[in-house]
Amino acid sequence: MIDLQDLRERPDAYADAAKKKRINVDVKNFLKVDQGRRELTLAVDDMRAKRNAVSKQIPTMKGAEKEAAVKEMKELGDTLKKKEEELGKIEEEWTQTQLLLPSIPLESVPEGKDDTENVELRTWGKKPSFDFDAKDHIALGEALNIIDIARGVKIAGARSYFLKGDGARLELAVLMFTLDHLAKKGYTPFIPPLLANYDAMMGTSYFPGGEEQAYAVGVQKEKDGQMESDGVWLIGTSEVSVASYHQGETLKITDLPKRYCGISNCFRREAGTYGKDAKGLYRIHQFQKVEQVVLCEADADVSAKMHQELLTNAEEVLQALKLPYRVVAVCTGDMGRGQVYKNDIETWMPSRKGYGETHSCSTFYDFQARRLGIKYEDKDGKKKFVHTLNNTCIASPRILIPLLEIYQNEDGSVNIPDVLQPYIGGKKKITK
Repeated sequence: MIDLQDLRERPDAYADAAKKKRINVDVKNFLKVDQGRRELTLAVDDMRAKRNAVSKQIPTMKGAEKEAAVKEMKELGDTLKKKEEELGKIEEEWTQTQLLLPSIPLESVPEGKDDTENVELRTWGKKPSFDFDAKDHIALGEALNIIDIARGVKIAGARSYFLKGDGARLELAVLMFTLDHLAKKGYTPFIPPLLANYDAMMGTSYFPGGEEQAYAVGVQKEKDGQMESDGVWLIGTSEVSVASYHQGETLKITDLPKRYCGISNCFRREAGTYGKDAKGLYRIHQFQKVEQVVLCEADADVSAKMHQELLTNAEEVLQALKLPYRVVAVCTGDMGRGQVYKNDIETWMPSRKGYGETHSCSTFYDFQARRLGIKYEDKDGKKKFVHTLNNTCIASPRILIPLLEIYQNEDGSVNIPDVLQPYIGGKKKITK
């Protein structure tokens, strides 16, 4: 959610942001609604004040004066009721449209229409070359009996899978190594709720607009077959739960920054991606992730410093795994509604003959905090909304794609990275 006073002062900047982010919202019309709401609110408040004042005086009145006052209050009450109903409708439109308004990207954000126009900032590591016919992660996983997509599909439908044996252990090893890496840096680990209510989904800016990607939890009615919602959704990232942890609270500046990391299962419907990345483990419905979340003071320099810290944490994990990657500056057309700056990390995946997105690092300024009502009291006692940031530190099974493909051997076995071996019982290689 944005600062409405800022919007009123420079509407063109927000209209431009909506255009660059490809968000369909009419800023000028919102301002008309906003002005109408303020005027109608003032009128309703005046009528309520008059009704209250006169109502207190009526018991002291007599005769014609009292009859006239009673009649006037009845007419005022009828008018007030209509105005309140009108205000209610305007309030609903005002609230819903406000949730569609975007934040303004920083000047350093490249302008572009979609992810094809993201800008490469740097690369790390050497891309592998093989002197044998390398296999993709599915062929490797099936031959090693650690990935079973066919039975996953049989049970849960498309984009489902089983990880088994050393495949399951490898995923857990990656997650625990990452969690330990962050814990050593002072990040508090969370195992958060996998279910989130609308306030949390809206507060982190996944709703409205992302409903079709989320699994709603409910029960099927026997009579008409319709879904009866429980009012909760499965999270697509622990950011939803962890960023909402301090919802409605006012923190002290001495408590900031808050460094958190959530480890959780995550769920995405992948609506609108029919036929896209349908093979393998790249785009699936259920996965596990270690997500970094930071709450810091409302200062651009502090936010930039925290953004770099989050990005560095993720890069350190990839470097420890010795996986080549690149960092890109995400363009305006590939950014979310609330993000002011975003980097993606893309890891080299031999079977794709290119880099594939494995991490996203986002700075929101106070966009999420305004929705969630998270403030802090600065050194002068003034209350301000915190800045929020988040970054994927690792997500699996997508990260298993480069791990299996880059570490494969000619005989079909897969070496286990040195840093993961202690998490998998000292095992150095996955074999048939």
